[in-house]
Amino acid sequence: MARSGTGFFLIWFVIAAFFGVLAVMSQKGLWKCVPTWLKTVLGIAMLVIILVCAVTEGFIISGFSSKVPEGLDYIIVLGAQVRESGPSIVLRYRLNEAYEYLAENPDTVCIVSGGQGANEPVTEAEAMKKYLVDKGISGERLIEEDRSKNTVQNISNSYKSVSDDSSVGIVTNNFHVFRAVHIAAKTAEKQNLTLNVYGLPSGSDIRYLPNNMLREMLGVWKDLAAGNM
Repeated sequence: MARSGTGFFLIWFVIAAFFGVLAVMSQKGLWKCVPTWLKTVLGIAMLVIILVCAVTEGFIISGFSSKVPEGLDYIIVLGAQVRESGPSIVLRYRLNEAYEYLAENPDTVCIVSGGQGANEPVTEAEAMKKYLVDKGISGERLIEEDRSKNTVQNISNSYKSVSDDSSVGIVTNNFHVFRAVHIAAKTAEKQNLTLNVYGLPSGSDIRYLPNNMLREMLGVWKDLAAGNM
């Protein structure tokens, strides 16, 4: 269950302020006052951070081109913000991708997963089901999972409706596929399920892609540390 994350844009001001301080120190010659050994340590630390960030972003980008086979047993659409007017643009990207797959694969069952946030008029699952039904998908093919608050819960709760030894596609935005698929695989392992898990990437708004990529990088680190991936 994703949020719009508008407040996350503030991190860019923090990053800008950090490099601004470095620029001022360099301009005023303050770096000369920093011991050589400390400069070396800071330089190595910066290189390590840059390398880790680059590798992580590379893995995230790999999810953009993820492919799924035809005839999956299930697809799980991960929830995102729902507004009074309906699914947010982030969620519509996911739902449109799910619709296209369901239209081409009539035997695939779709689980729409997402609870209700404090600022949402209905559960994300309910809004997603209505959206797909309005586009012509039979409600009999749609299963609502309406209790989840985050990606880990989306996957774990949705698996209660999934049969063992089946194939599952995780439908989410391209920048979120890498993390979501690895969470799905890890969750299947924890629940002793034998599943073939695939990522089904939808598009995303390019205007917000830098923000989403940075936030997703931090999400990967957090879920790795928590043992979710």
